[in-house]
Amino acid sequence: MTHRLELTALPDFPTVKAGDDLARLVHEGLGRAGVEPRARDVVVLAQKVVSKAEGRAVRLADVVPSPRAVELAATALKDPRVVELILRESREVIRCRPHVIIVEDLRGYVMANAGIDASNVEGDGEETVLLLPADPDASAARLRADLDRLTGARMGVVINDSFGRAWRLGTCGTAVGVAGLPALLDLRGRPDRNGRTLMTSELALADEVAAAGSLLMGQGGEGHPVIHIRGVPEVGRDGRAADLVRPRNMDLFR
Repeated sequence: MTHRLELTALPDFPTVKAGDDLARLVHEGLGRAGVEPRARDVVVLAQKVVSKAEGRAVRLADVVPSPRAVELAATALKDPRVVELILRESREVIRCRPHVIIVEDLRGYVMANAGIDASNVEGDGEETVLLLPADPDASAARLRADLDRLTGARMGVVINDSFGRAWRLGTCGTAVGVAGLPALLDLRGRPDRNGRTLMTSELALADEVAAAGSLLMGQGGEGHPVIHIRGVPEVGRDGRAADLVRPRNMDLFR
């Protein structure tokens, strides 16, 4: 049997603004790409277009930093207003070093700067940053339902962001929102090629899908925030990105 994974960047995707119907924009992009949606396809969206559509942009002029933010900003060499937003979006500050603050954010993700970023954010001349969606799994579920209504195809949805990793250099596409596929695929009990039973194998399927999509998205000015993927296994079963968060009692780095 031939196994194939097909990835298509949706061309000419427009700049997304607060309140835009993101599912409609994706549907139109699929048409421009000549892709006929099928059940078990997956759409990978950059977190930024989801956050923009949901109005998660914040003008720094509207932010008043707290004394704690001013203190951390001096260590991190960051704008105190950005640090204030990082604190508001976080449960705990884990590490603070020049140019980076590692936190556990409100969603349970351990990440740099609570995912707050100013790149590729339009602010009409104002200093503006973008927060993560308030509930990325809920965002993915809404997008999936809307795409199902528009296309008639029950596709999976992954919202992708770039994460650094404690034990590796560089960033990698990571799933922060998932609907319509397992985020964590438990392979325990399945046989390997030699018939030996797998005892510990769990696959971060949604992260692998996010990383594949990220290759076409790029990290700069490529302008490909939405990727269509065909051939991902196990699509149709449901899961959440929250399923990938390691419980604190199993966290070997804190």
